[in-house]
Amino acid sequence: MAEASVAPAVHPPSIRWAQLVLGILSMVMIANLQYGWTLFVGPLDQAFHWGRPQIQVAFTLFVLTETWLVPVEGYLIDKFGPRIVVLVGGLLVGIAWVMNSMVTTLPGLYTAAIIGGTGAGAVYGTAVGNSLKWFTDRRGLAAGLTAAGFGMGSALTVVPIANLIQTAGYQTAFFRFGILQGVVVMICALFLRAPHPGEVPAITLTLKNKQTARNYKPAESLKTPMFWVMYVMFVMVATGGLMAVAQLAPIAKDYKVATVPVSLIGITLPALTFALTIDRIMNGITRPFFGWVSDHLGRENTMFGAFIVEGMGILLLLKFASNPVLFVILTGLVFFAWGEIYSLFPATTADIYGRQYCTTIYGLLYTAKGTASLVVPLGSVLAQRSGWSTVFIISAVLNFLAAALALFVLKPMRHRRMTEELIPDALGISRV
Repeated sequence: MAEASVAPAVHPPSIRWAQLVLGILSMVMIANLQYGWTLFVGPLDQAFHWGRPQIQVAFTLFVLTETWLVPVEGYLIDKFGPRIVVLVGGLLVGIAWVMNSMVTTLPGLYTAAIIGGTGAGAVYGTAVGNSLKWFTDRRGLAAGLTAAGFGMGSALTVVPIANLIQTAGYQTAFFRFGILQGVVVMICALFLRAPHPGEVPAITLTLKNKQTARNYKPAESLKTPMFWVMYVMFVMVATGGLMAVAQLAPIAKDYKVATVPVSLIGITLPALTFALTIDRIMNGITRPFFGWVSDHLGRENTMFGAFIVEGMGILLLLKFASNPVLFVILTGLVFFAWGEIYSLFPATTADIYGRQYCTTIYGLLYTAKGTASLVVPLGSVLAQRSGWSTVFIISAVLNFLAAALALFVLKPMRHRRMTEELIPDALGISRV
């Protein structure tokens, strides 16, 4: 059976790497909207006494709009190209945090979250989709590097934002970083584009590379069982990670480790600040790492291992969260094993359903993150009623179930589908 064929590129390969860098930089600029949010929960509650569950509704609204609108944004990207979509997304991202700096009511906070989520989703969906289109031969790595911008992008700004909140107030932090992030995204948008014919490697279907030569339409993908298996898995794994992202500061305070100094690798910081910084770095490193691993060992095999590690990390964090040093180390492990879903699922989607509509189809799958976000406020309620142990155990079990689905359900389903698609080629029958 023939191996994957590679079409000659019309332009130098540096062009696609430049597109990848632009996508990564755009992702870095929207990272704080999700990963920096936990720093603002306490100051907002102190200023207005709305309560954590009510404030975290804004986080849920952000994630819902960031994810559930991506299919629409993906359609626009596939139809009109990435430039205009990211340009509008950058504008909305800036407006959202400027609004946050001025809000005095919960409806105002929720409105800003919806605007920010819409803008962030436009940028996220474009950057990931564009990387999948430019790198047909290295989808796991390209999607991982792009998603790393989102997972790791806030690492360098955790301390500046925390310090600015302390010295000038959360309003100033929202305003200054909102303007900065929005402007940089809009500049990146001016140079983004989709690949032209002949600029990317062409893939021929084989069981070895496990990439389809067919381009499924979005409606067709929804009719395949594989899509819904991946959707359920995505929800399961994303649930625990999102609760950690949104609730890390409250968790640290409830376990009384937030302000305890921790010294590691020659650095001394309060446990919460240290954890936030390490977590962002690990959450970024994991995406290209596991994407690269999956390019060599297979998507489902990599999912199985990562999800098992994630579940074990959550259980260990439950046991040792009151130890400041272990709190920092174990939250890093949890984020390392969680962030890989944002490289593995888009790469798997493009492998199964083809390149042409992969932005839209992954956008449909990415709504699973929004579904998972609905559990975040419930996590606060459960913690108040029965402590964090219930939340942690549920998250760990969901990861173990997702691992089993990856290896024992999704993998054989995809093998059968790939075999079915190879039969017409072997018989010389053309597809319609």
